[in-house]
Amino acid sequence: MENQPAKPKLLDQIRDRIRLKHYSRRTEDVYVDWAKRFILYHNKRHPQEMGKQEIEAFLTWLARDRQVSASTQNQAKAALLFLYKEVLDMTLPWLGEVEQAKKPRKMPVVLTEREVQVLLSQLPDAWLLLGRLLYGTGLRLLEGLRLRVQDVDFSANQILVRDGKGGKDRVTMLPQLLILPLKDHLLRVKQVHEHDLAAGYGEVWLPEGLARKYPNAGREWIWQYVFPSARLSVDPRSGVTRRHHLDEKGLQRAIRQAAADAGLSKKATPHTLRHSFATHLLQSGYDIRTVQELLGHKDVQTTMIYTHVLNKGGRGVVSPLDRI
Repeated sequence: MENQPAKPKLLDQIRDRIRLKHYSRRTEDVYVDWAKRFILYHNKRHPQEMGKQEIEAFLTWLARDRQVSASTQNQAKAALLFLYKEVLDMTLPWLGEVEQAKKPRKMPVVLTEREVQVLLSQLPDAWLLLGRLLYGTGLRLLEGLRLRVQDVDFSANQILVRDGKGGKDRVTMLPQLLILPLKDHLLRVKQVHEHDLAAGYGEVWLPEGLARKYPNAGREWIWQYVFPSARLSVDPRSGVTRRHHLDEKGLQRAIRQAAADAGLSKKATPHTLRHSFATHLLQSGYDIRTVQELLGHKDVQTTMIYTHVLNKGGRGVVSPLDRI
């Protein structure tokens, strides 16, 4: 009797299932990490031996003892539900009963136009164009980093955001002030790409289905990242040497340092530029639906948060003290 192949370890099963469903590498790493932490918390018991009580105990521990945010707790819950539903194939009645942590509603940090100008003036040249693009278009950080050459339409003065949050595509404007800087930037990027091709590289990551259908597309200029990394790297999934996009942590650090150098009293992040973009459009008189489309919000209620930012203290009410 032939030996049966060994069944993959649980964490490898999670990775295989995530890749089969074409989830991102980021999601893969996060879900595997949460599964590992869940198992270790329960003294290395197999998840098949556990259920609702153990999941709730783990999530409670995260919130009470580890004091994680609601979004982090919900991320852990999503990872564990994926483990039970997709990997262990356990359709259990308690899966939908595990309570979702409620995120506290916080007002977004918004910079004035002058503060944005000062912040951008403190950014290093290596990050300035990306910072200006995020503010000028309202893109999320990863949406900006994942832009491909063909997504920038200079003839129509617009940018196509592919597979944004929620898997949706959308179009936003291309600021006039960035047309020439972007064209110059892409000329330099193209030189790097041609050098990579000459050295036997030049391939960029593509979604699996697209890569299968067009096996040579990854080396074409139109598919290259607008903001490529300065270094080649080996894809841990495929082992192929490619040039990925810039690491988001670089801009996060640069903006944090720029805010400090500018003497801003507000905590600024790349997402602050998106909040500021939306608020400044509303201040300029653009309607809420237009801003909703540009931001890619599914529900207009999400966009409505910026109307509250526009109100002055006390919801726009003038204090009687100021009337004396």
